[in-house]
Amino acid sequence: MSFQAYQNTAARAEDPRATEYRLFAQVTRSLMNAKTLPMEAVRDRAEAIDWNRRVWSNLALDCASQDNKLPEALRAAIISLSIFVSKHGSHAMRNPEAIDDLVDINRTVMQGLMPQANASASQAAG
Repeated sequence: MSFQAYQNTAARAEDPRATEYRLFAQVTRSLMNAKTLPMEAVRDRAEAIDWNRRVWSNLALDCASQDNKLPEALRAAIISLSIFVSKHGSHAMRNPEAIDDLVDINRTVMQGLMPQANASASQAAG
């Protein structure tokens, strides 16, 4: 079996939370790399920050949908974070140190998406 076939099968079988975690890991890694770039590497930094903004914008659009099953308070929080990420991304373009805030937000979301965090939360609630 080819590697591509394996990837396609794995992607179809992957839990949506695992997919979201993987996406956040990739975009967060890109942000971390962008922070280390020299100031004149504006285009590369902009691409990482824009990718992060697009991820958050898509999450906000999904949360704005009436079909979204998340609790309303969580949906509102995600939309608020999306707005902050968009505004803060502009600041991070001029001040790469501000990328740390974006990384911290993404890491917090990733912690909530980790399978062991979900299992611990379920056990604590039960």
